[in-house]
Amino acid sequence: MQLIRGQKLKLSDVLANQLIFSLTTTPPINLNLDIALFGLDNQGKLSNEAYMIFYNQPQSPCGSLKLSQNNSQQVSFDVNLATLNPQIERLVLTLTIDGHQTMAQLPAMTIDLQSQQQTVASFPIDGGMFQQEKALMALELYKKDNIWRMSAVGQGFNGGLAALIKHFGGEVAEEAPIQAAPTAPITPPLSKIDLKKKISLEKAEKTGNASIIDLTKKSLVQLEKKNLLDVQVRVALVLDASGSMNHQYHNGDVQKVVDRLMPLAINFDNDGSFECWAFAQYTTQLDDVTLSNVNQFIETTKRGWRNWQVGARINEEIPAIEAVINYYQQFNDGVPVYVLFISDGGVGSGRQMQKVLTQAAMLPIFWQFVGIGGRNYGVLEKLDDMTGRIVDNCNFFALDRITSISDERLYELLLEEFPSWLNEAKVKGVIRN
Repeated sequence: MQLIRGQKLKLSDVLANQLIFSLTTTPPINLNLDIALFGLDNQGKLSNEAYMIFYNQPQSPCGSLKLSQNNSQQVSFDVNLATLNPQIERLVLTLTIDGHQTMAQLPAMTIDLQSQQQTVASFPIDGGMFQQEKALMALELYKKDNIWRMSAVGQGFNGGLAALIKHFGGEVAEEAPIQAAPTAPITPPLSKIDLKKKISLEKAEKTGNASIIDLTKKSLVQLEKKNLLDVQVRVALVLDASGSMNHQYHNGDVQKVVDRLMPLAINFDNDGSFECWAFAQYTTQLDDVTLSNVNQFIETTKRGWRNWQVGARINEEIPAIEAVINYYQQFNDGVPVYVLFISDGGVGSGRQMQKVLTQAAMLPIFWQFVGIGGRNYGVLEKLDDMTGRIVDNCNFFALDRITSISDERLYELLLEEFPSWLNEAKVKGVIRN
């Protein structure tokens, strides 16, 4: 498989659930190139510098990361995820250049993922992808929802190896200056909140979508108001794909829902992505919505919404709700889930829906139902009044069209009851602190 820049996939898609493999490349002879493998924690930091694997430190303390070859013909890192220190949840393969050379001079080369000496995935890179950068984050392996995934990053980085180490939170010994430099104004460090905003906006910029960048700015205002900037949450989207929704898909309203949910995922989820399901007669899980595929997601995922495998275009909400519950029950890490459930109404099994959602109140899942373009929302309008639940785990509001209210008001509504549920769920032990 040949990877393209920005592509993400599950590691099992190319390794058939094997956890032992190698990352290999042939270094160019015309460049003074250093290649290293960083083992990072769940915050993306080099919390243990013994997990920076390079020519001067060829093996990690656990023995699961090893620089097995390092010569002019081949540089190869052996990886065993099965025995890897569990605190290491990200692996980043980096390239750096010393001297006056830059990544713009990089000849065509590939980063290969090999299993049993066979290449199963390749990421081609060359100098045309970069400018004057002296470092490159080439390939990333990361753990999300207990599943190892791979991302073809291909991101240039200003500064060399020392700057890259600092970026990952490591320390670099610096030589004392020969003479004191003139005193310069000290720039105060960013606050935790400002840093979070900066990171979220940087993620939004990766979409290349000016609208999503603007939406992210607007969502951050509401997230800060509701003290949600530092909250880690899984985000999910469930889309009604019944026949009565055709107009909302045709006119782009459903894509607008995807666009407006992305800023919440950018803030809540370290990976800036969210799971997505569609339902009619049957329920199908679509591709995860990511920074690289969010644009035109509705028209492209699974060959576009017209081709989704959902059977007859009738409403069957219960299997969709159960599919979401079953998916997130596999994770036992206490991370709460925010589900945005979009429908135009016409719920056929109102009493059963109430029963399922009442039982689901014991789970760390919050259900935000939004009606768009419908008239008969039925049981959806009664979700707030359901009795017998340990916590109120549902909210509902209706819109004529998603563009009928301002973005600011929309985010206010989307987050209206989520903070109170979050607090109550922690008090009642539904969410582990």
